[in-house]
Amino acid sequence: MNAFLRIVRTPELRNGLLFMILCVTVFRIAAHIPVPGIDTSGLEALLAGNQFLGLLNVFSGGTLKSFSIVALGVGPYITSSIIFQLLGMIFPSVEEMQKEEQGRQKINRWTRIATVPLAFLQGYSIIKLLQQSSASLGVHMTFTTLDYLVTMISMMAGTIFLMWLGELISERKMGNGLSIMIFSGIIASMPGFVAKTFAATTSFDYTNILLFVGMTIVTIVGVVVVSEAQRNIPVQYARGGGSGSNVSSVLPLRVNMGGMIPILFALSLIVLPPLIAQFFVNARTEMIRSLATHTIALFGNNLFYGVAYFTLVFSFTFFYASVIFKPDQIAENLQKQGGFIPGVRPGEQTAKYLQWVTNRLLFLGAFFLGAIAVLPVIMQDLTGSQNLVVGGSSVIIVVSVIVDMVKQIEAQLTMRSYDQK
Repeated sequence: MNAFLRIVRTPELRNGLLFMILCVTVFRIAAHIPVPGIDTSGLEALLAGNQFLGLLNVFSGGTLKSFSIVALGVGPYITSSIIFQLLGMIFPSVEEMQKEEQGRQKINRWTRIATVPLAFLQGYSIIKLLQQSSASLGVHMTFTTLDYLVTMISMMAGTIFLMWLGELISERKMGNGLSIMIFSGIIASMPGFVAKTFAATTSFDYTNILLFVGMTIVTIVGVVVVSEAQRNIPVQYARGGGSGSNVSSVLPLRVNMGGMIPILFALSLIVLPPLIAQFFVNARTEMIRSLATHTIALFGNNLFYGVAYFTLVFSFTFFYASVIFKPDQIAENLQKQGGFIPGVRPGEQTAKYLQWVTNRLLFLGAFFLGAIAVLPVIMQDLTGSQNLVVGGSSVIIVVSVIVDMVKQIEAQLTMRSYDQK
């Protein structure tokens, strides 16, 4: 309550919080404006019966269910970000640009530009997928060329609009704006999700409810522990006046440096193979048709899906850490500032030591985060409830976003308390 009162009394934080609420409100209003020409009567049944579209619905912030103008969410922008981060690992020139402020601004500009064709492609993919399911689920979607164009432009514009709102929120340092958009959509759909879970449970069997509550508590505790855990590396800075004048400090290394980003990356990729395979189930070539059918069946298998999801989360935890954490640069900066780690030689040995410690921490964090991510899949096998798969991913994203928001707001409060002193 004391922190909340300090936020209310600080004009910058109060205005930033009100602005974030306004942006989220605008987003939720847009989430109920359907794309022209779409019959949404059968969409809920389609999303309930397809775990990949269910994950896409989570990824879009719950907007795919109503096929609104922001149905794609910020997915295309995140995909574009992944592409340019991968390019930085492949091409040295892009990696050099990522190290400089001007270069990062240029890459951000390219990322926004690349979001437009990706939004067109993803919009077309989802429309085609829903069209293929129209016969069995009553989703009537007969499109002319003009209908395709209007629908895809509307969805692309919605994605760009959300990207803009998210960046405005991020500028006020109230949290990651794009993550907050996904977070708000999940929170808005939570009451209906919980009601549906309880409605599907008979009066004589509350096992599903108990397992769901237990899974939610374990997920919340696990994500908070992994997000907050860190190892402090002792650092000493030599100062003039003899050996007794060294200044001690610590270098904090987090167990999970990427926060919720590995989960978002994994979700963005786990849905692609079956989504693409949907286009080829009616192909004329028998081999292509058989490959598409087997791909969809493979990703529909909970064992394979769980292993693939765990592997992606595990891999992206290391990948994102390699993007944001550079042991060589840290070792170089420590050496320039006269700092050293006790018992470790400055320079190359310090970089190797930091990399060794980081790999051990990341292994623990990646394994824990991957286990939490696939826990809902295990619960689905035990309960037979499809809702738990989507619900687990939602809880991970919600908890991670809240932790990030609290940390950023606390940092601003601390900074302003120093300014007042």
